[in-house]
Amino acid sequence: MGKILKFEDLEIWRLAREICQYVEFLIQNTNLKTNYSPKDQIDRSSGSIMDNIAEGFERNGNREFIQFLSIAKGSSGEVKSQSYRAFDKKLISEEQYLKLNEMVELEKNKIGSMMNYLNNCEIKGLKFK
Repeated sequence: MGKILKFEDLEIWRLAREICQYVEFLIQNTNLKTNYSPKDQIDRSSGSIMDNIAEGFERNGNREFIQFLSIAKGSSGEVKSQSYRAFDKKLISEEQYLKLNEMVELEKNKIGSMMNYLNNCEIKGLKFK
């Protein structure tokens, strides 16, 4: 693994950005755009994934980063739950629902792996050097 100098270098942040972009696509191109409450909630929780990864990274300490990753992972679960609701309300198609769930499941797994790595890492962050 190469040296990570900025949060944009993190694969989990890039995937979170892709999730946000796909959610925006769904908002613009499906019946989600006509239903304010689910549209707003899925937009906010998808953004929370990438924002918490970025904020945690910028804290420069593993414990804080893990805490923010935990929040991001929770937001991933929220997006997944909201995809079920959007599908059940017929706001998105089954294909769209499945694609979003697949993206989110991959993200949750990768965030969990990063948390595990940080928990077992001897280096505790830049602010501890």
